[in-house]
Formats: sequence, C-alpha cells, structure tokens
Amino acid sequence: MEIRPTSDQDLDVFVNTVHAAFGRFPETPTEGGGVWWSALEMDRNLLAVTADGRPVGTAGAYSFELTLPGQILAPATGVTCVGVLPSHRRQGVLTAMMRRQLTELRARGEFLSALLASEAVIYRRFGYGPATYTQRLTVPRRQAALAVPRARGTADALATGSVELLRRAECGEILEEVYDRYRRAQPGALSRPHRWWALGAGQPPVSPAPRYVAVHRDADGVPDGYASYSVDEATLTVDETIATDDAVFTALARFALGHDLITEVVFKHFPPEHPLRWQLADFNAGKVSDSTDWLWVRLLDVPRALTSRGWLTDGELVLDVDDPFLGEHGRYLLTVRDSKADCVPTDLEPDLSLDVSDLASVYLGGTTPSTLVRAGHIRAHNPDAATVADTLFRAERPPHCLHWF
Repeated sequence: MEIRPTSDQDLDVFVNTVHAAFGRFPETPTEGGGVWWSALEMDRNLLAVTADGRPVGTAGAYSFELTLPGQILAPATGVTCVGVLPSHRRQGVLTAMMRRQLTELRARGEFLSALLASEAVIYRRFGYGPATYTQRLTVPRRQAALAVPRARGTADALATGSVELLRRAECGEILEEVYDRYRRAQPGALSRPHRWWALGAGQPPVSPAPRYVAVHRDADGVPDGYASYSVDEATLTVDETIATDDAVFTALARFALGHDLITEVVFKHFPPEHPLRWQLADFNAGKVSDSTDWLWVRLLDVPRALTSRGWLTDGELVLDVDDPFLGEHGRYLLTVRDSKADCVPTDLEPDLSLDVSDLASVYLGGTTPSTLVRAGHIRAHNPDAATVADTLFRAERPPHCLHWF
C-alpha cells in the first residue's frame, strides 16, 4: 500500500472513494451553487492506494483559523474526508494515513489540528480530544413567551436594533461579514474562508439551499447578527444563530419564537450554557436534546499551543504529557503571568499527568480538568492541582463551534 498526496486531477477519484467509504453516492449540485467538496484543498489531501493502484482510503485537510481563549486567532488544520473502504478496514490503512498526516502537518510548522468525529471512539487514539460541544433546543410555540428581564436597565438594552427578513440569495455578503465578526470573538470558532461562501460549500446557510434569514441590525443600521431558518410541517428549524452579543441573540430568538402558524421552534447548534432557557417565562419549555461533541482538537506542539492562547489568571502547573500515538512524552512547566504563558521542559514533580488528548479537551476551556480527574483520565498529584488547573484553563466564555466541514 502507498499513501500519496493528491492533485487537482485526483478530485473525482478522491470524492468517489470517500463517498464509497461511507456507503453514499455524490449528490447532485444544488441550483445556483456547488457541493461541499468544491472547497477541498487538493494539495493538502492524501490518497491510500493498493500496489495495483486501486484507491482504498482518503484523508483531507482544510486551512482554517481557530479562535483561542483571549480572542487570539491561530492557524489550524481542519481534518476531513477520513475514510477507508469497507473491504480494507482493520488492516492499518487508517493508522498509516493519520500518522502520515500528522507528520506532514508538523513539517509545515503547524501546532493545532481539528476535526468533526463521525465516531467518538476512533480519534482519541490518534491524540484528538473533544473540545467543544453542541446541542439542540426545542421550544413549543405555545410556551415560547420570554420573561421580562429583572435586572435594571436590561429591558432598554434589549429594545435597541431591528430585525429584517431576507432570503438567503439576497444576503450572502451580510452573512459572511457578520459570521467573521462573530468568530473572531468566540473561543472555539473556526473561520469560514471566502471561497466557502463563494462556492456554497457546506451546510446552510453557507450552501445556497433556500432559507429565510432574519438579519439583526443595530441602532445605526449595521448588521450584527442573523438567524437562518426554514419551516417544514409547522416546525421552524434554525440552522444557526450568529450574534455579536447576548442582546442580539435574544432579539433573533424572539423573532423565531414569535413566528405564526408553527407548533415548535428548533434551535440547532445551540450553545451549552446559553442563557436563553433562563429567559423563557417557563423554564421547562425549552427541551435540550442531541447533546454531543463537535470540534475535536489535537495539539501537535504542546509548548507552542499553550503559549499561543490567552489566559485570564496567573498561575503555575507542571504537566506530564503522554503522546502514545507519536511515541512522545514530555514534562512541562507552565507559568502564566499577565495573560501570557511560558512553557518549558522541566524535571520538577508533576501536578497533573495526562494524555495529549485530554490536554486537547481542556485547551479551549470547554472541559474542566477536574472533570477528567474525577473521570479517572487525568491524575492529580496533589489536592490543589485540579482546582488550580480549572481556574487557569477557563476561557472568557464557553467555546463553541458552528462550522461544519
């Protein structure tokens, strides 16, 4: 078996192979736009072929920016299209592709990669850990009333701005601009390169599929949020709600919840810990479902990754990090002062011993180290280590990722 890079001439073979790996057939392009694979970067993909030249596996990579705590934008590889034909599974093809890919990413000088896991049990052995989470919120229309805010001055703040209803085809530039503003301030968010929007590569509202879009504008008429939605059999489903602050999100939610001739509103990709359930007059009206992992992260260079993100508090930890897939082990002294970190090798006794996948899970602040200590995945060597780590690794807001790739 050979694992080789692809070129533009391999596009059809690559697309057909990855579809076959998942038991699917390529769909027909939608009217007015392309298909999800139109944004593939063929100079970054890998193809596994047999000795006689038959393709049996694929692994792809996109070039993104990932927003780290502290509103820091870092280059990150989005791993995608990882698949092996059913006839060649459990023969080492996947492991060989993932090892080749990680080696190439390091050679490019990259220190972060991320993916969306089709199955959670697959990618941890390659050093990936779940770092952001998402869920679905369903609100019956008859219980959709919002409570009057009790905090003084809040009602006036929520009253500013306006909502305009547009069709997806009318507001592509607005969606792109508002999303870009949002993702720069949201830990865990990925960039959506212009070519994705231009090609319609992705899920709604990136794709040109018919959608209505509620666009929120501030008091000066500048767009600062949107909600993309469709109605089917009296259910209004919001693909995603993008807002630059909580007041804008509330205004867009009020718009969706107030829609006539529907029985329920479904918010897909609803951020965990979002305050909307508390804003409902009936707290139990909002039903959470499909709570799941979303973005999985992999640290390719531990010191560089830890010194690249922002930090809210000062502190110090000795981390003993094991990376079995790459056959590496390191002990690092992490010192944070004035929002900046220094991370150097050390022989000091560790505060925490952990797998690189668990370090990835706590990296964006979406999983507390103490949770993984209690789960038996991270070992705390002293009583205060988990508490110190919880405080140190927290982000300014819970990480969340909406982008599908």
